Amino acid sequence: MKKILIFSLAYYPKHVGGAEVAIKEITDRISPEDIEFHMITNWFDSTLPKEEKIGNVFVHRIGLKKENPQMADLRKFPLHLNKFLYQFFAPLYAYKLNKKYKFDGMWGMMAHSTAVPLAISKFLMPKMPYVLTLQEGDPISHIMKKAKPVLPLFKRGFKKATVIQPISTFLGKWARDMGFEGDIELVPNAVNTKHFSQDFPKEELDKLKEKLGKKENEKYIITTSRLVKKNAVDDVIKALPMLPENIKFIVLGTGPDEKMLKELAKEKKVQDRVMFLGQVDHSEMPKYLKISDVFIRPSLSEGFGNSFVEAMAADLPVIATQEGGISDFLFDPDRNKDKEPTGLAVDPKSPEQIAKQIKRFLENKELTEKIKENAKKMAIEKYDWNLIAKNMREKVFAKLF
Repeated sequence: MKKILIFSLAYYPKHVGGAEVAIKEITDRISPEDIEFHMITNWFDSTLPKEEKIGNVFVHRIGLKKENPQMADLRKFPLHLNKFLYQFFAPLYAYKLNKKYKFDGMWGMMAHSTAVPLAISKFLMPKMPYVLTLQEGDPISHIMKKAKPVLPLFKRGFKKATVIQPISTFLGKWARDMGFEGDIELVPNAVNTKHFSQDFPKEELDKLKEKLGKKENEKYIITTSRLVKKNAVDDVIKALPMLPENIKFIVLGTGPDEKMLKELAKEKKVQDRVMFLGQVDHSEMPKYLKISDVFIRPSLSEGFGNSFVEAMAADLPVIATQEGGISDFLFDPDRNKDKEPTGLAVDPKSPEQIAKQIKRFLENKELTEKIKENAKKMAIEKYDWNLIAKNMREKVFAKLF
């Protein structure tokens, strides 16, 4: 049995995002008799134990904590210091744990969180191989600006990796730009395609339509997004005045831009056509996708974009930019003539193109059905967690041993 130590800023049971979901989905599918996983993560919540086993991961918590913090508390004093403190205390704790458990390798989840701890750990344990996973969704320029105070260590975290595993071609190029010359194994994220492709009784869907007030002649475009600048929800609101009034916009998610987006909807006189529904439970999300007509997120940057593939699995036509990792799976019939189309593309910051492509989906049923069919097939065949876990074990972790 081999042992791998994971570095991750957060983990279950609370305050998890896509990166933490990926860790759990992958480790749960690898036999503990094959690889035993340990993790150093931030504590945050004093009601959680210092150490516990979650799935196939032995979790070791460090850092500042308080009782039952909310997500917003993690960005306030003193818990917001954890991200900085983790960079230097996590490697020291890794050195201590290694004396006890004798790890065969390390795995860092997201460069902006773990490249520095991995670089320092390499000083402390020079013979320890490691994987660096690139899952970043923020613009690279933004990440590099934040890394400036520790840039030599940040770059070392890339250069000293045994293997780098990006979730998209775009992030693989970043690894090369950072000076990494070793093996790059592109293994994308996956989604729970079974969950999102499931069918619901007509009565359940009708009940949700009634709750939202969807009329017979109305069309819903929907996004599932954190309300932040990079997800460009504002561009969809700006497109609404160019579209018929029976088209409404459903927004699932919260974030710092929510107030600004609501004010923008009022300014554009479309406040009655935009529904901010806040955070919707993951178990309920497929129903909202099923009663909608088009999924849209014109992102300014994206490491991968699980939400797009979830919508594809739910049989919903997708409109997006082709920024970052989106270009790996969204192929436009006009821009990617060598591939079967899986969505319609728009340029960043282009409400006019958004309006045009929404109309195209709603008016061209033949094209819409063809794109939906291609996209759903791709989502189910290529982005399944069992396949991703197998590739991580055989193509990535195997290189550590």
